[in-house]
Amino acid sequence: MKVSANLSLLFGELPMRQRPQAAAAAGFDGVEIQFPYEVPAPVMREELKRCAMPLVLINLPAGDLMSGGPGLAAVPNRQGEFDAALREALSYAAIARPLCVNVLPGRLAAGVAQEEALSALEANLRKTAEQFQALGIRVLCEAINPLDMPGFLINTAEQLEELLYRVDHPNCLAQLDFYHMARQGLNIAECIARLKGRLGHVQFADCPGRGAPGTGELVFAPLLEALKAAGYRDWLGAEYRPAGDTSASLGWLAEWHL
Repeated sequence: MKVSANLSLLFGELPMRQRPQAAAAAGFDGVEIQFPYEVPAPVMREELKRCAMPLVLINLPAGDLMSGGPGLAAVPNRQGEFDAALREALSYAAIARPLCVNVLPGRLAAGVAQEEALSALEANLRKTAEQFQALGIRVLCEAINPLDMPGFLINTAEQLEELLYRVDHPNCLAQLDFYHMARQGLNIAECIARLKGRLGHVQFADCPGRGAPGTGELVFAPLLEALKAAGYRDWLGAEYRPAGDTSASLGWLAEWHL
């Protein structure tokens, strides 16, 4: 398995355009960026090429989600905004060439029934998976814990599995974040086993605190073994918040190159 640096959280002491080089120098195999759109796609492509770093993952634009709103993907009356976000991501991805694009389900919007939101999300994921399949780019959807993001629509591996079953598209897979499962007290190995064969990307941070491995209570070695037992041989995304300078938090990295 290879390890990618999430540049939205790591190397934040540097401008975004300098972070891919810093990640390469630190020993990461690739990078991921939650919302890369502030950097024009041709500029991003050239910087990644210069550093010989693959872009592993980006998120579809999510509207007001990160500022406390419901986002776009599961809100029926925001369908036009979601379609515009999809077009923006398709244009960006056609140039920057990420391996995966993640669609955040978002929060349950006021006045929208749970089933209505899930139906909208299902349709949007299926459409997104179909359109990105033409680019050879996988589409992901992830569960996020409701303690850090109250009202988030998809919280557990079980709910994520049910959603993927509804979408029923070969280009729509699960993104599993160890931190979000641990934050809810869930058994991460069981989450891995439940999503066996449907895992498209894995992210991690320690818990509590969402810091680097070794700063919390998670024991990662058996989780990595569980991934191997489930047949997962793809990327591990470091999506944690360093306590200070990123380089000082990387003592774990050498052991993770399996």
